[in-house]
Amino acid sequence: MMKAQQFSIMPGDAKLAPYIEFVEVSKAFGDNVVLERVSFNVMPGETVCILGRSGVGKSVSLHQIMGFLKPDSGRVIVAGEDITDYNEDQLELIRKKVTMVFQNGALFDSLTVGENVAFPLRESDELSEEQIYQIVDGLLQMVGVQEMRDLLPSDLSTGMKRSVAIARALAARPECVLYDEPTTMVDPLMAQLLGDLIKRLKMQLNLTSVVVTHDMRLAKKLAERVVFLYEAKAIFFGTYAAMEKDPHPIIQEFLELDELKIEA
Repeated sequence: MMKAQQFSIMPGDAKLAPYIEFVEVSKAFGDNVVLERVSFNVMPGETVCILGRSGVGKSVSLHQIMGFLKPDSGRVIVAGEDITDYNEDQLELIRKKVTMVFQNGALFDSLTVGENVAFPLRESDELSEEQIYQIVDGLLQMVGVQEMRDLLPSDLSTGMKRSVAIARALAARPECVLYDEPTTMVDPLMAQLLGDLIKRLKMQLNLTSVVVTHDMRLAKKLAERVVFLYEAKAIFFGTYAAMEKDPHPIIQEFLELDELKIEA
């Protein structure tokens, strides 16, 4: 069985500089401005949650961290490198360090769960089939879906697909994982289990994590700091506890609506 410490990535000489940083980042699609001079950072080993209503640029922020989108202005630093003007070859090197768990899981429908998780391991051509089997087994056990190794994604619930997608992301041995709405369209129990899983993996593997969500309970569980986006701007960046005390009416409305959901 794979040991968690095999995936530890924090170097002994890590500097206290941000692993990810947005510096005055702006992005628009035509007349639709989704980010306007947004700044925040994520320290190595930290979990930052990006909160806000739908359409405020949360997922766009993740796509810029991955280099899928480029800012119209400002700078994006990832893994300590300014990737703003990187070409695709340079971005591929960054994507070996940073991986993303997409909202839909993005699993290969024709491959079994085990084969999906093995896919990034086989791409490297460095491991024997026996080694791949052991790592896949360890990862599936780590995320709690070991018994589903031989099933197809179509056999899984949305929550289970997310767990498999997390296992596949970890197979690439990343330094940082980006999660896009991990608890959307899953039942409350599965949302709690996914939140517990993300928190446990972060602690076990010392991962840097960015979680896009509108789920305040998930953010409270995971976030060391929070970015709150509203009308294309970051109206808050700090701890969850500080956000709860922030007088901004939009933030307070968001918190109150979440309390109503819990009571319901």
